[in-house]
Amino acid sequence: MYYTGLTYWVKIVALLMVLVISGCSASVEDHKYHRPELDLFSYFNGNVTAWGILQDRSGKQTRRFSVDIIGTVQGNTLTLKEDFVFDDGEKQQRVWTIQRRPDGVYTGTAGDVVGEATGKVSGNALNWQYTLRVPVGESTYDIAFDDWMFLQDDARMFNVAKMSKWGVHVGTVTLFFEKTD
Repeated sequence: MYYTGLTYWVKIVALLMVLVISGCSASVEDHKYHRPELDLFSYFNGNVTAWGILQDRSGKQTRRFSVDIIGTVQGNTLTLKEDFVFDDGEKQQRVWTIQRRPDGVYTGTAGDVVGEATGKVSGNALNWQYTLRVPVGESTYDIAFDDWMFLQDDARMFNVAKMSKWGVHVGTVTLFFEKTD
């Protein structure tokens, strides 16, 4: 009986360790050898088109959208003018101002971003964290974004952003970018 109880607890501890290890988040440094290497300023300098979906926490698609992006680079500053059109006809605009710091960290601001976004590029990936103030009806919600971009080739990039509120997953945004010039 003693060994059966011990075996039970060993299995429980092993299961908990697997859950803890699998719960660790990826690091942008995990992508340092992935190619082609992402140059954020070069990729977004000019015209880029994107298409995306929003999904709720269960994975159900809630909205679709397209985005026309015009990027301009001046020194260590990238400005992105993003014009969104949603499947219900709603239009939104976001203008990002992104700074490239000497230490390789990117910082960014936009009108609906609370505080400052921060991110880092390694290999073909950018990991970007920020809080977005999202309008919902007559209210707004501050939603944390863990945003990952992955350069596929010179023209295409994938983007997956996990959204959370108070540390609880509330949805996902998935985008596909295509450089058009």
